[in-house]
Amino acid sequence: MPTPAAPKPFLHVMAAVMHDADGRVLLAQRPAGKHLAGMWEFPGGKLEPGETPVAALARELREELGVTLQHAEPLIRVPRHDLERELLLDTWQTERWEGTPQSLEGQALQWLPPAQIDPATLAPADRAILQALRLPHRYPITPAEVRPDQRDAWFERIGRAIEHGAQLVQLRLPLWPREHVHELAAALLPLARRCGAQLLLNGDVDGALALGTGVQLKSTQLAAMSERPLPPWQLVGASCHGAGELAQAAGIGADFATLSPVAATRSHPQIPPLGWSRFHALAEAAPLPVYALGGMAPSHIAQARQCSGQGAAGIREFWR
Repeated sequence: MPTPAAPKPFLHVMAAVMHDADGRVLLAQRPAGKHLAGMWEFPGGKLEPGETPVAALARELREELGVTLQHAEPLIRVPRHDLERELLLDTWQTERWEGTPQSLEGQALQWLPPAQIDPATLAPADRAILQALRLPHRYPITPAEVRPDQRDAWFERIGRAIEHGAQLVQLRLPLWPREHVHELAAALLPLARRCGAQLLLNGDVDGALALGTGVQLKSTQLAAMSERPLPPWQLVGASCHGAGELAQAAGIGADFATLSPVAATRSHPQIPPLGWSRFHALAEAAPLPVYALGGMAPSHIAQARQCSGQGAAGIREFWR
């Protein structure tokens, strides 16, 4: 019988997203001679045996940057599997520390707003951290029953939502001719861009390419794809229902996923809900930000965040 393969070494790495008063975050460049030399990453280092994550993070920031961590909160856990090892990048964010960060280990440092960071310059595992920083916790989706004759009312409704802080909105309008959806998106885009919001079309890759919006891939589309359908500056979301689809979404380079149904829904009462425990396990194991979807309301955002989610996505309750 063949000898079983030895288990890969497991590396638990802490990373810190440090926010300054100007909304910038700190990046460190991997020095020459190290793996991925020259690429930028969020500062941190290995969790040592017996350490808690917060204690390890505080130690790494003290040793690497000469600062004393005062408070930090979880942001995202990014697992990565390669040929040599299993890596977990356990990422926390903070606005509170004592001292001025300085390079104590010879690495270059830079402060940048998240919107100005080029993902291609980051170490691969750190790119999911950047997406988690850029994405909001609330993701409203237009109701499927909206009719074409309600166009003006929904143009105003979506516009008001964007003006009041909605940063990510999916146009899911299955009763509309596709060209009418494109017209609505084109009319909303100037406001969205002024307000720093992103519009996503449901399943319409060609329309997204033409308009410069993002796209939310249907699960059937996702299953048939082998690569990312849009350039890096246009968001790609993926509709997922389990671990296999989440892995496929990460494999094609999607920016985030929705995972559903977390709770029972009126639209699909025959589908058993995942529940929060299962959602937590799947979101924690996914190497990209994951929104809870299905029976969600804005009041569920905190629960989703506690269960390793990016936040909550929803339909009817998100437009009340």
